[in-house]
Amino acid sequence: MKSPAYGKPKACVIGWPVAHSRSPLIHRFWLERLKIEGSYELAAVAPAGFPAFVQGLARQGFAGANVTFPHKQEAFDLCDVWTTTAACLKAVNTLWIEAGKLCGDNTDAAGFACALDQDAPGWDIDARKAVVIGAGGAARAIVYALKLRGMKRIFLINRTKVRALELASEFGASIEAVDFPGLPGALPGANLLVNTTSLGMRGQPPLAIDLAPLPPDAVVADIVYVPLETALMRAATTRGLRAVSGIGMLLHQAVPGFERWFGVKPCVTPELRGLVEADIAAAV
Repeated sequence: MKSPAYGKPKACVIGWPVAHSRSPLIHRFWLERLKIEGSYELAAVAPAGFPAFVQGLARQGFAGANVTFPHKQEAFDLCDVWTTTAACLKAVNTLWIEAGKLCGDNTDAAGFACALDQDAPGWDIDARKAVVIGAGGAARAIVYALKLRGMKRIFLINRTKVRALELASEFGASIEAVDFPGLPGALPGANLLVNTTSLGMRGQPPLAIDLAPLPPDAVVADIVYVPLETALMRAATTRGLRAVSGIGMLLHQAVPGFERWFGVKPCVTPELRGLVEADIAAAV
């Protein structure tokens, strides 16, 4: 979109809490490298104040915003216009103003697929079977992305099977819900395993899985990026499987928003990745 007539374009990330967000680091890096006179800010907004803040974005001079926990569903409800992806996922993580209307997108699905494209090229050439652990918002976005890429069968694994069944029912007959004890039986023949839960995140229990049933061409992806290498990633690498960490999804999901607000499509480069990884490592 065009820069606001009243001055330099600016955007923000809205969350509660939000101090931990790496979005300012990512977007400020692009602003500097692309020599754009704009800014990107943190906006700590409690749930009670979220509607008023979002409805006042233009008055505050914002071209748009990222939305993080716990506001993604509320952001969806507040939008006037949605992308096809946001309408399907019923959650919004990217906002912008267009023709006076509040518009929303969900870039998590595209961010996940682009991360796999970059870190495990060719992963979807034989998209025969995926196993997705979890049934929350991230799982929904990833299942959507896999369906778009032609994944033939998707097994949803969740400790509460009813949640997996609810999600599976929204995406058609190619999705099968399985409770957690059934995970080992779902792995043979899968060329993609994805963890969408918080298991393995710093402060959470590890996700302990025997990866032996996976075929040698399988890709193992973990959306967790703190720590940079989870126990699941180490197990995959030890077996000689391609491992994709959550840092790629974090970086790629930021691209569409930046392009909307500042008018230039940025690239996810090794320099940016190194910068964000160093910041995460320093926070240990």
